[in-house]
Amino acid sequence: MIGVGVYVAKLWFDDFRNARGGRPNPRALPGATPASWKAIIIAATGSLALLGAETWGEKIFGLTEQQSKMTSLYAVYTLLAAIIEEIIFRGFIVVENRGRSALWLGAVGASLLFAALHPFLWDWKDGKLLWSFTSKAWFSTGAIFLGSLWFYVTRFATFNPQRSLLPCFAAHGAKNLGVIAIKAAQGFLVGWY
Repeated sequence: MIGVGVYVAKLWFDDFRNARGGRPNPRALPGATPASWKAIIIAATGSLALLGAETWGEKIFGLTEQQSKMTSLYAVYTLLAAIIEEIIFRGFIVVENRGRSALWLGAVGASLLFAALHPFLWDWKDGKLLWSFTSKAWFSTGAIFLGSLWFYVTRFATFNPQRSLLPCFAAHGAKNLGVIAIKAAQGFLVGWY
């Protein structure tokens, strides 16, 4: 999966370089357009604020010790997964040219799907789908949902007039890097694989 992530990132950044160089690819991946540093910083800062609120909430509700463990190799994958997920969700799964209401209703629906696909409420073990409706599972799923909404905001906000995915990459990458750092600090980053 790391190899797939690197390849997809290369394709997107090739399209981005072509667009920035004045030779846009008519079949470019979505959002392969420039963005200002201001948009990138706003996106990453907002994401880190949400992560701070999530971490604080876990502490307040006594959920910190229920964290899952993460290996270093999986940590690298999560950083590349941010690019793939942004291209899919904030790039392709978007309702455009149907008005703002449709855009944001689509973003809410896609964010529900995005949150549901993260294995907090469910797990696949020994060939069986297992459900988990614990407080931690609901809390983490809610945090993923809010993060996804923020990623959509960074794509379609006025501070990103070219609808670039760069702020989305920055926001998602900052969130995942922050999660890695928090897990390491709390003793949940274990081993290489």
